Amino acid sequence: MKKVLILMCSLLFAANTTRTTAQPQVPATSGNSLQVSRAASSSQTPVATVTTAAGQLTFTKIGTFPCGKQPKQVLFSPDDLYIVMPLLDENGFDIFSMAEKKVIKRIVPPQGEKLGFAEGLFIPEKKAFFVSQMTTGKIHEYSYPGFEYRRSISTEGSWSKFMVWSPEKSIIAVSNWLSNDISIIDYESGKVLRKIKTKLAPRGMVFTEGGKAIISLSFDSGVIERFDTESGERTDSIDMEKAAMRHVVLSSDEKTAYISDMYHAQVLAVNLDKFEITDKIKVFNNPNTIDLWKGRYLFVSSRGPNNPVDYTLRSPKDGIITVIDTVDMSVVTKLQGGNQPTGLDISKGGKYLCFSNFQDQNIELYELTER
Repeated sequence: MKKVLILMCSLLFAANTTRTTAQPQVPATSGNSLQVSRAASSSQTPVATVTTAAGQLTFTKIGTFPCGKQPKQVLFSPDDLYIVMPLLDENGFDIFSMAEKKVIKRIVPPQGEKLGFAEGLFIPEKKAFFVSQMTTGKIHEYSYPGFEYRRSISTEGSWSKFMVWSPEKSIIAVSNWLSNDISIIDYESGKVLRKIKTKLAPRGMVFTEGGKAIISLSFDSGVIERFDTESGERTDSIDMEKAAMRHVVLSSDEKTAYISDMYHAQVLAVNLDKFEITDKIKVFNNPNTIDLWKGRYLFVSSRGPNNPVDYTLRSPKDGIITVIDTVDMSVVTKLQGGNQPTGLDISKGGKYLCFSNFQDQNIELYELTER
């Protein structure tokens, strides 16, 4: 039974890459002369120092640390005391202590034996943490602090993945990869209020306009969609041929959305007033998770080229973390990742960067400084 479940999780990971098999290889230094930097484990020495118009940025590697199999995402806790890693090929999620610099606990939700833990979501105002489990179509709630189990909520969808929170509406949105829809869930009751039909394989999402609207990315259709949250009506869309949209974050003024496109190995800037693409920048192969630092610098985890034998296997080249200045959409620097950097997060205080190496079963931790 376990072999079957592992195969299912591997097929899911493959589904995240099938649109990228024909993607051209993108050199690590494509488009500029910047060199990729990498430091030894636990060196705690600067691996890159760059000067920009805003000041001097220094990236110091703290170390590389082991975790469970196939860390799909990493999330800093609201107080920056812990890093949480949902594990695709394990029975739960790992808790990494920033103080002890190691994984201190594995949390196993109900039906953990079915594996498939993909994404996490902290909701500080509810003192809650959620983890999604694709194989059961459920999201599991825990307290934070404490990580004590509270409840499991059915999304009424198939292969539930990404989650976003609207504090104004007190609702959680969950993208359902196989049923091609978004579940809008009332936090207090845990009930699904409505399902919003999307294009194929919805993944990344973000609420806008105080929860009145939601932007959804279709991985298999290459479409960026905007919906009215209340009615479920689609109000805007952008289609890109062969695109594979994965993750989206908003600028601090919520006027621009930054989106990773795995197929074309690029990051897009979308003007939300006009709902049109205003800029593009090439990065390394298969960009995954993105996050903003200081409201200006966009960090992009690129998994690297697919294995020519089987794209669920280790990549022939290790991945890259690209740092982009969103003022002019230029590359500031690149950090060398391990095999298939996938999850990525910047701490709430802005002091730390963490990313997961999917095939290496580890995470890498950096300190970020700006002068």
